[in-house]
Amino acid sequence: MDKGAVQIAGLVLGCIGLIGTCAVTGMPQWRVTAFIENNIVVFEALWEGLWMNCFRQANIRMQCKIYDSLLALTPDLQAGRALMCIAVVLSFLSFMIAIIGMKCTNCAEDNEKTKRIIVLISGICFILSGIIVLIPVSWTANHIIRDFYNPLVNAAQKRELGDAIYMGWATALCLVAGGIILCCSCSSTERKYKYSIPPKSAASNAPREVVARKTSSLYSKSQYV
Repeated sequence: MDKGAVQIAGLVLGCIGLIGTCAVTGMPQWRVTAFIENNIVVFEALWEGLWMNCFRQANIRMQCKIYDSLLALTPDLQAGRALMCIAVVLSFLSFMIAIIGMKCTNCAEDNEKTKRIIVLISGICFILSGIIVLIPVSWTANHIIRDFYNPLVNAAQKRELGDAIYMGWATALCLVAGGIILCCSCSSTERKYKYSIPPKSAASNAPREVVARKTSSLYSKSQYV
């Protein structure tokens, strides 16, 4: 398969991962209300995100409020805010670096070796950004599941996995897959074959020397005639 097509596929996956990372960072549906036991008022729901919480009523009215203090968040959301911001910046830089090193662009003075190094760096950065996205998403999911099955936690305080969690897992998969594809596209598959002429052996030169001696002897005898 052509390297250019492989690089484009990796770049598309990285672009999807970049968009998904920005969306997951801003979405408030990280933790949503769990309708269990006495908490059965289904027309009211509470969403908790990294930056704000939203109170939705019957899919008609929704009020969102930004957190007053960072200390009001749980440790998983505090770490998630920082890690997701890092992932957004890193995935954006990876996307721009990948464009510079693409085979179909004229950057880097069309130096194939330099372009392979640039694409390799962008692929590694995409993989790192995917891992960074995966950490807060999985941490928050683990915290939600642990509290959900904890009998000491009140039913009104229990939460379920929001849409941002599932989108975060898909985003991390796209980033890692795009990075792996870009890294694999930089491997040099072209083989250079060197053809060398075998040295002439003494046996091959022997008949020529014998013929030369015979002809020289014939010419010498003819001179006496």
